[in-house]
Amino acid sequence: MVKQFQYDVMKICLLAGKILLKNGAETYRVEDTMLRIAAAFGITKCDSFVIPTGIIFSIETEKDDHTKLVRVSHRTTDLLKVTQVNRVSREITEGKLSTNAAYELLQEIEAAPIGFSLKMQLLAASLASACFVIMFNGSWIDFLPALLTGGLGFLSFLAINSLVSIKFVSEFLSAVVIGLVSFFFIQLGFGYEIDKIIIGSVMPLVPGLLITNAVRDLMAGHLVSSLSKGAEAFLTALAIGGGIAIVFTIL
Repeated sequence: MVKQFQYDVMKICLLAGKILLKNGAETYRVEDTMLRIAAAFGITKCDSFVIPTGIIFSIETEKDDHTKLVRVSHRTTDLLKVTQVNRVSREITEGKLSTNAAYELLQEIEAAPIGFSLKMQLLAASLASACFVIMFNGSWIDFLPALLTGGLGFLSFLAINSLVSIKFVSEFLSAVVIGLVSFFFIQLGFGYEIDKIIIGSVMPLVPGLLITNAVRDLMAGHLVSSLSKGAEAFLTALAIGGGIAIVFTIL
């Protein structure tokens, strides 16, 4: 009975950590949430080790230890799910949820689709691209070209990313699409400054959350996770810059 309870708590902690890690939470937040959930269920002798691609969680008992590993191969950004897991964690800490109820809620959160539809994501990326042009002292003439270019670039990223498992390829080809579309808009006289259009259009691809999490993990002492996320952000920047450079070299 005790072993089954410990196993149930371990499942809850690992599932909560997995959802947080997959959807953009910092490493220290993942570990802290898992330990708080375990402590709320009366298990204080436990430990967790989190890196961007996996979670190890261990519970110590008088007779033996129980350890389990969960691998996280695909990561995205959905802060709504992060917020929902935090809410479940608080309810567990307040004693409002049993192990079964908590696990069912976490399963529902994991199975739920991303918080925003494809149309909403495209609209947000397009408007962000256009607004970045103005923020970078561009002219209103380039507002509409950047809006269309940013939307097409982000759509190409989502389409390629669904076909190719390597994120670097998706970002590189999306940057190529942005460069080509911007160039043709300028050639058609639909736009004034190609550099402002390109800069604004690639902004939805820039890994802002990844860079932020890398810095916060570094400050929290999670060196492995911080360096891994920093390297991933560097590869994204390299893919974007390389894609644009290829277009300028060819055209």
